[in-house]
Amino acid sequence: MHCHYKKYTLNFIKPGGTSRGVLKTKDTYFIFLEENGKTAIGECNRFINLSYDDKDNYEEILNKVCRDLPEKKEAILTELTEWPSIYFGVEMLLKDWRNGSQRILFPEVFKNGAFSVPINGLIWMGEDSDMREQIDKKLAEGCNSIKLKIGALDFERELALIQYIRKKHNKEEVEIRLDANGAYSYEEALEKLAILEEYGINYIEQPIAKGDWESMHKLIKNTSIKIALDEELIGIISETERQELIDTIQPDLLILKPALIGGFSGSEDWKKRIRENGGDWIVTSALESNIGLNAIAQYVAKDSSDFSQGLGTGQLFSNNFPSPYEVKNNHIHYKKDQGWNLTKLI
Repeated sequence: MHCHYKKYTLNFIKPGGTSRGVLKTKDTYFIFLEENGKTAIGECNRFINLSYDDKDNYEEILNKVCRDLPEKKEAILTELTEWPSIYFGVEMLLKDWRNGSQRILFPEVFKNGAFSVPINGLIWMGEDSDMREQIDKKLAEGCNSIKLKIGALDFERELALIQYIRKKHNKEEVEIRLDANGAYSYEEALEKLAILEEYGINYIEQPIAKGDWESMHKLIKNTSIKIALDEELIGIISETERQELIDTIQPDLLILKPALIGGFSGSEDWKKRIRENGGDWIVTSALESNIGLNAIAQYVAKDSSDFSQGLGTGQLFSNNFPSPYEVKNNHIHYKKDQGWNLTKLI
C-alpha cells in the first residue's frame, strides 16, 4: 500500500468573475492510495485566501498524511481538524478505497446504477450583456433556480439583472438566489434587502462580513428574505463554537462547502445543529474538479434538503477529468453508461 499526493492546476474555460476578482486558474491537490493495482483518490481543495487551512506548511501536512495514512487509516482524521480541506480529501480517499477504488463513496445512492440531484444555475460576474446572455442560456435550458453574485458591481446594475429575470418569470416559475460574499455593512444590507423584498428572492448568502454575529442576527429579524451563512462557517471548528453561532445568529439556512468546513463529518454536524434550530441547508461545491464534485454529489444524494444544491461547477474547466456526470434539466445526473478518464491525473 502506497500513498502520495499531487498538485494540479485547473484552467477555466472562460475567466470566472467573482466578488474576489476574476479567476483564470484554480489549484487543487489530489491524494492517492495505491493497493493491488487499484488507486483510490481524494481531493484536497485548498482555496487560496478563503480556506481556513490556506497556510504555508500545507504541503508539509500532506507529506505527513501520506507517510502515516497507510497504517493509521481513519485514525489520522483526529489529527486534521485544523486542516478541513485535507480532512475532506482523506475522508473521500478512504471511502473510495473501502468501496473498491472505483469512485463509489456511497453505494446506497446508486439506484439502477445512477442518480440525480437538483441544482441551481450560477451566473458569473462580467459585463451586463454577458450576464444577461448567461441568464438567457440558463432559462432556455429550463433552469428554474438562478444564483447571482452581488456586491461587487453597482447595485442599480445588479438590480436591473434581477428585474430582467422577473420580467420573464415570476417567483413560482424561477427562484432567484443571491450571494453577497459579505460585501455590505449592516446599514447597507438593511437598505438593499428592503428594496429586494419585492422581487421574491429565495435567499441571500452572507450579506455582511463574517464575524459580526449580533448584526447578522438583527438583520435576519428585520427582513423577510431568508439569510444563509456561508463564509461565516469557515474556521468554526469546535462543537461548542458551532452551537454558539447557531444560538446567537439563528440563521435560516447554512451553505455547506465540505472542503471549507471539514468534509462529510463537519457537514453532518452543521446539518444536525441547523435542523434542531428549525433551519435548513444547501450543499455547494467550491470549484473542485470532478473528483471532489463526485464525492459531494453522492453525499447530497444520500440525504437531500428541500432546496436545489450548488453542484454545477464541474463544467467550468478545460482540463477537468471526463466523468459520468451530466448537467441537464435542472439536475446533475450520474450516468451509468459513461465512465471516468483519469489518464491526465493517475
